[in-house]
Amino acid sequence: MAFDKAQSANFFANNSASITTDADEERLKKLKMVMSLRKNGISSPQILKIMETVPRAQFLAPSFTARAYEDRALPIECGQTISQPYIVAYMSEQLELDDRMKVLEVGTGSGYQAAILSKLARRVYTMERYHTLHRMAEARFQALNISNITAMTGDGLLGWPHQAPFDRIIVTAAAERIPRILINQLKDDGIMILPLGPIGGDQRLLKVKKTASGIKCKELCPVRFVPLVSGVAKQM
Repeated sequence: MAFDKAQSANFFANNSASITTDADEERLKKLKMVMSLRKNGISSPQILKIMETVPRAQFLAPSFTARAYEDRALPIECGQTISQPYIVAYMSEQLELDDRMKVLEVGTGSGYQAAILSKLARRVYTMERYHTLHRMAEARFQALNISNITAMTGDGLLGWPHQAPFDRIIVTAAAERIPRILINQLKDDGIMILPLGPIGGDQRLLKVKKTASGIKCKELCPVRFVPLVSGVAKQM
C-alpha cells in the first residue's frame, strides 16, 4: 500500500518517537541506578560515571535486559550470576585503582566487572573456569571496543603467574580461605578484594593489603557469592 507524503511523515515521526522513548527509558533507568549507588555510599564521581556509561544490558541474556539496571544480581549462563551494580561499584571503589595499574580478576562471569575495571586501570587480566563464559565475555569486550582486557579460560585459584605480580586482584566468587597463591602474585602494597566464607553460610567481603611484614585484612560488608571452585569446568 502506497503512502502519501503526509502519511509517510506521520509514519516516520511515530517510529522515531518510539525509538527515542526506548532510549530515554534506558537512560532514566541508568540515572536511577546511579542515584541509588550514590545514596548507598558510592562517592567516586569517576566510578559513578563509568557505571552510568557501561551498558549492563549488553552483559545479560535478552530475557533479562529489561531488568539490567535494577540493583540486584541476575542469572547468566552456566548457572552463574552477574553481581548487583552496588557490589560491582563498591568492589571497584575499594580497589583504589589508578590508570597505571595492572589488575587480575578471578571469575570473569558475564564480563561486566572487567569492563568496569578496564575504565579504571591500565590493563585487566581476567580468568574464567567456564569456556562458554570466557568466549561470550570476549565477544562483548570486542563489541564495546574495549582493548585493554586479556581473558583466558583457566583455574583462578592458580592465578596468572606469567603476568604476575599484579597491583590489584579482585575475586568474584567466595573462597573459604584466602588463597595463598593469589597473595604471592600480588605486589607489595597491593590490594586484593574477595568474598570469604562458606556457601550457604555467612560470607563477608574482605579487603586484603599485602605489606612487607605480611597481610592486613579488613572486613567490609556481608555478601553472597557463588563458590570459588578449583579447576576448569567440564562444561565447556
